[in-house]
Amino acid sequence: MTLRAPAKLNLCLYLGRRRDDGLHELTSLFCPLTLADRLVVLDAERDEVVCPGVEGPNLATAALAALRDRGWSHPPVRVEIEKRVPVAAGLGGGSADAAAVLRLAEEELAGIRELAAELGADVPSQLDPAFALVGGAGEDVERLPAPGHFAVVLVPSGEGLSTAEVYAEADRLELGRGAGELDRLAGELRAAAAGGASPLAYSELLANDLAEAAISLRPEIRAALAALAGAGAAVTFVSGSGPTAVGLFEDIVAADRAAAELPPRFANAIVAAPDAGA
Repeated sequence: MTLRAPAKLNLCLYLGRRRDDGLHELTSLFCPLTLADRLVVLDAERDEVVCPGVEGPNLATAALAALRDRGWSHPPVRVEIEKRVPVAAGLGGGSADAAAVLRLAEEELAGIRELAAELGADVPSQLDPAFALVGGAGEDVERLPAPGHFAVVLVPSGEGLSTAEVYAEADRLELGRGAGELDRLAGELRAAAAGGASPLAYSELLANDLAEAAISLRPEIRAALAALAGAGAAVTFVSGSGPTAVGLFEDIVAADRAAAELPPRFANAIVAAPDAGA
């Protein structure tokens, strides 16, 4: 069996206050991209997750173990992950991989969505990747009509950023909005996106409150954002907790042209589009 795990682009991220459980409230638009990891699931003698080139804990391994803890009785599997989504880049690659593993047991186990929330704030939205308005700490997912066409150029950093470190820096900088403001922004986003408009039509709402924290930790993000703007991006922002810089374009042709015009130091730029088939 072969599974896809699309990258998740935060078209915007409005940060709320820290909750009693240590997580932050947020309001965000999640958009799956054509950029995706590829997972191959094979029969095996024992459960195993293999992800060449990625060291350390793997959220997909945790997802498989959690399924077994919940009583999933399927014979052992070997999950081979071909990473295409940059690691620790604010694009939800690890969460997407974990969600893909959880989908293996959707027809056999109850409580998969609750289990996803236990694994990580971005995992619930990736169980059924779609354009969505997301609230809570990521567990409240409201599916929206697919957006009108656009394309993105992603400029990853050579080194990832820890989500926990970025949120800690946001707390140090005293970033965060009140619940009433988050509700108001959610309403504006819902109204703007409800008709299937391209995000370029409501670019004034495409802001990321975590950008200041990410840039505080990685000042070089500014140069990537400036390069994207110089290449003609209609709007630029940081994806998720960073450090990936994002530029939005009208179509894939414009995005390809812009990527080719970026300075050589950004030769790792990735061109992608919204994934309508996710």
